[in-house]
Amino acid sequence: MADVEAVILVGGLGTRLRPLTLSAPKPMLPTAGVPFLTHLIARIAAAGIEHVVLGTSYRAEVFEQHFGDGSALGARLDYIVEAEALGTGGGIRNVAPVLGADTILVFNGDNLIGVDLLAMVETHRRAQADVTLCLQRVPDPRAFGCVSTDEAGRVTAFLEKDPNPVTDQINAGLYAFRREVIDSIPTGRPVSVERETFPGLLAAGATVVGHLNTGYWRDFGTPADFVTGSADLVRGIAPSPAVAVPGEQLLLAGARVAPSADVRGGSTVGRGAVVEAGALVDGSVLFDGARVAEGAVVVRSAVGADAVVGPGTVLEDVVVGDRARLGARLELRGGARVWPDVTLPDGSIRFSTDA
Repeated sequence: MADVEAVILVGGLGTRLRPLTLSAPKPMLPTAGVPFLTHLIARIAAAGIEHVVLGTSYRAEVFEQHFGDGSALGARLDYIVEAEALGTGGGIRNVAPVLGADTILVFNGDNLIGVDLLAMVETHRRAQADVTLCLQRVPDPRAFGCVSTDEAGRVTAFLEKDPNPVTDQINAGLYAFRREVIDSIPTGRPVSVERETFPGLLAAGATVVGHLNTGYWRDFGTPADFVTGSADLVRGIAPSPAVAVPGEQLLLAGARVAPSADVRGGSTVGRGAVVEAGALVDGSVLFDGARVAEGAVVVRSAVGADAVVGPGTVLEDVVVGDRARLGARLELRGGARVWPDVTLPDGSIRFSTDA
């Protein structure tokens, strides 16, 4: 893999993950104890790829402040900032000046994927492809870009979010590009690889092939996927060199869990966070400094930094923003979101939908 470089697109606003992304870009959200992007960079480095370029935009400075030159993860990092939103294709073209390899792997920065990167590169080279798309089979492909292939694995159609999909194969958000294809992407305007570059290559008769991933894959676009993905990493279901010892819980430095509390399901308890007596935290993420009070129940939920979940309160599939204060005996379920610095009184509030 010495002649392969990697590009990670991390410029999105992460609006579907608000309020968590009000304080940090989506790829920097704490996931199994470290920023999500750590897991991706560590997997790339473990595959033998040394040079990784981050295409940034929203809060671009945060990435370099945290990762520096990348040496701590075994990589050499470059940072290229988009002055304005350029789309996926424009973002890839924007980083071209710092690329030197013939084969470029491009990752969407919000996908957790367990594909064998070497095997994908071998597929790309064996087919002498212009672009190779990593594909994933999913039960309901309607929310994703569907990709049809023939018996030889060549892509025959790329249908972005088709309400009547003809295949269960979707675009998994990872591509291998021949360098010349990247150089052919127009500059100076937004370009979508999904809607413009890939269909244009097919129409021009280029060699576009698919590589089917049979391992783990999850798009971290929604709070439910973020929480589930973090739990999967903690438990070792999702692969990551950044997770030392998989288990049912991950307690970070200074976290305190009462002896009678129950923390399970791949939950992460952040630095200085507290889980008090009789509380249950199951398949959830508690950010640094969060507190779950006595007898509270937190299931498949994210509780932001320094937020407080009051005694006896029940959270199921809920996002609580930083510094929010939830009173006692509340019930919040089914996608409810509490924004930062909000205080909810005791007892009478019950949310059952996104709020």
